[in-house]
Amino acid sequence: MPEIQLLRPDHAPALLAFEQENRAYFAASIPDRGDDYFARFDERHRALLAEQEADVCYFHVLVGAEGEVLGRVNLVDVADGGAELGYRIAERAAGRGLATWAVRELCNLAANSYGLTVLRAATTLDNAASRAVLARSGFAVVGERQLSGRPGLSYLRSLADFTAPPSAPAAR
Repeated sequence: MPEIQLLRPDHAPALLAFEQENRAYFAASIPDRGDDYFARFDERHRALLAEQEADVCYFHVLVGAEGEVLGRVNLVDVADGGAELGYRIAERAAGRGLATWAVRELCNLAANSYGLTVLRAATTLDNAASRAVLARSGFAVVGERQLSGRPGLSYLRSLADFTAPPSAPAAR
């Protein structure tokens, strides 16, 4: 299984390769990032790291055995005990349960490392794979919304069941 790593400066080359290799695949189900994203990738990467340093967002990469990026799983707009979940998995790694595993792992990290209590997510109606991942990961539909002009759904997930119980007092 790949490893979830908090985004670092040295992830930039593998992350750019991941985004370039999967651009058309992602654009089939989510809005394309646009040419400017790729032209200014290094600048954008530094900006993400600054947001992460300020505890506004937590960006993660799924790193495979060869150091390749197989996916991204992010928590953005962290505030008031909650955050928005976003994720994308490489086409060559899709359909193997990696997204569901990564989302569940990130729920655990969100609760136990970042102190969050709730996550929000959204996906378009035509993204059946993403809707299935969210359902399998315990997210509940809470409403409808538009995503880049496309009809979609909003989701919510309490992290109460991920919170580690306090340690039992030592026996005397």
